[in-house]
Amino acid sequence: MVIRDDIPAAFRASIRVAANGRRTVTTEDFVKELSQVNYEWSLAEANRWIEHYQSTFKDVSTEEGERRTFLLFNPNNGGF
Repeated sequence: MVIRDDIPAAFRASIRVAANGRRTVTTEDFVKELSQVNYEWSLAEANRWIEHYQSTFKDVSTEEGERRTFLLFNPNNGGF
């Protein structure tokens, strides 16, 4: 059975922390975590959810397409 609360949990599980402390999420990792909780989303659906519900993540993708990378930033001080 699918539970709506599983979506934010899957998003949090897909966050990767780099050695310099930056937190990133790739659409592919998010979709992979969603599949573990019985959600079968396309990359486009995952991107739409991130853009709508995660206002503190900014798109920093280096290529065009649906395989995107989002970076956590602090909107309060204007920096990363």
